[in-house]
Amino acid sequence: MEDSLRGIPKQNQNLNNVLMKYSSFLKQAEENLVPIFSEIDAKVKQNLYKVIEAFRHHRVGVQHFAGVSGYGHDDLGRDTLDGVFAQVMGAESSAVRVQFVSGTHAIACALYGILRPGDELLSAVGSPYDTLEEVIGLRGSCQGSLADFNISYRQLPLTAANTVDWQGLETAVRPETRLVLIQRSCGYSWRPSLAIADIARIIEIVKAQNPHTLCFVDNCYGEFIETVEPTAIGADLMAGSLIKNPGGTIVTAGGYLAGKEEWVEAGAYRLTAPGIGREGGATFDQNRLLFQGLFLAPQMVGEAMKCNHLLAYVFAQLGYPVNPAPLAPRRDVIQAIQLGSPEKLLAFCRALQGASPISSYLQPVPAAMPGYASEVVMAGGTFIDGSTSELSADGPLREPYTVFCQGGTHWTHMAIALEEILAAFEALEDGEKA
Repeated sequence: MEDSLRGIPKQNQNLNNVLMKYSSFLKQAEENLVPIFSEIDAKVKQNLYKVIEAFRHHRVGVQHFAGVSGYGHDDLGRDTLDGVFAQVMGAESSAVRVQFVSGTHAIACALYGILRPGDELLSAVGSPYDTLEEVIGLRGSCQGSLADFNISYRQLPLTAANTVDWQGLETAVRPETRLVLIQRSCGYSWRPSLAIADIARIIEIVKAQNPHTLCFVDNCYGEFIETVEPTAIGADLMAGSLIKNPGGTIVTAGGYLAGKEEWVEAGAYRLTAPGIGREGGATFDQNRLLFQGLFLAPQMVGEAMKCNHLLAYVFAQLGYPVNPAPLAPRRDVIQAIQLGSPEKLLAFCRALQGASPISSYLQPVPAAMPGYASEVVMAGGTFIDGSTSELSADGPLREPYTVFCQGGTHWTHMAIALEEILAAFEALEDGEKA
């Protein structure tokens, strides 16, 4: 075998060694997950049917792909898409806009649109995602945060088991609590992401204390995981990003608000201006991609879920802590793995980057990122910059050096990336021994 490997670059030798060492192991992992993959396909079919029904109900045609310029008034495609999206999400109304810079921007518009001085924002699931800390005012100063406008913030800590404090939630709502923030995904934490049943229970407990307190869901990474969305089970408003699940890997930018008409409009006034709301905002000839991305979304989310099951299965077998567990139902498209060292975090991200179709030749390095408290290493050779519906991984450079992997247009891409990652870990171990 040594003679056959002479002249082959060392990187390829490592990959060949890994393939010989792990080929049956990886094949067995794929075979063991076939029943779960079949269940995911059945769920994709349900969600796709829901999308098709909305398209048919709103009589979507090629005329809706055209956009308007300038102020963006009377954009038939944009307004029709709002109706389609609202129906798919089980909401009264929606605002799907390319002007939202990110999911954080859409969430911020919702919060600023609703909250007023003297109001309280309560997080029901512990600490919020890093990028919301400066929006709330937990970090930074003089940026126009909620705290700068005398909007207070409080969070209900998680239990020792990293779950919602259901008992504490029963008395958490105060007279000044205007809005309860429910972050569906785990973010950069080790807690389980929320199931739709968990969100419904939170809403029920909050509304029992004060029916006028609004329940807002950060739905990033959660769309099409289950067959209903938070707005279909009582959430007043939710927000998300179009370069995540609902963009189907092809939407180039944007975000959305969906929920009750009054609160969608309030968030839209913050995106544009009072008096304009959803009536303005050109779509820059993106309507076709927005419609098509929504149509593709159930399928792409299904593939991302398969990627996560495979990744979790392999790393759990290798002895790494994973969240969620390999065979556990998915609640978002994020798979977390505690790697235990900065070297392994970097090796993982660099190997995944190397298995990407775009910029595979680049080496991810840790860097400060806008909105994040720690340096972050990010890997994503994606067609859409920053897309997390395409295969990508990232993690903050802090203990326990957890990598968060998400997206994937087909589970076989993850299978290929896993071979590269295992080869990188082998090389790392060889270097440590030397």
